[in-house]
Amino acid sequence: QVQLVESGGGLVQAGESLRLSCAASGSFFSINVMAWYRQAPGKQRELVATIPFKGSTNYADSVKGRFSISRDNAKNTVYLQMNSLKPEDTAVYYCYADVRVTQIDTFVGSWGQGTQVTVSS
Repeated sequence: QVQLVESGGGLVQAGESLRLSCAASGSFFSINVMAWYRQAPGKQRELVATIPFKGSTNYADSVKGRFSISRDNAKNTVYLQMNSLKPEDTAVYYCYADVRVTQIDTFVGSWGQGTQVTVSS
């Protein structure tokens, strides 16, 4: 079993920055893709950014140039640096990871519990 625990959310004013963290713990063999999603009230969950174990990152158009995703594979942790925040970035942010529990398993998606980000105008 793997647990994903997010931290770093909060209330900020427009133009300010926040850094989210998500640490994976528990018993597992490896993690492939890690990602951040968000869900605003009354809206569907949307992809914010992805980062593979090795390789290029990808971002939603709405956050390109403002958000940066990174990871520390030794710590099984993914980060989301959010700069120039806007009120429309207000949402619950969820961490996602493709996890392989044993060497012979396939990768299975796991989710964190979410952390609230609120940006006031």
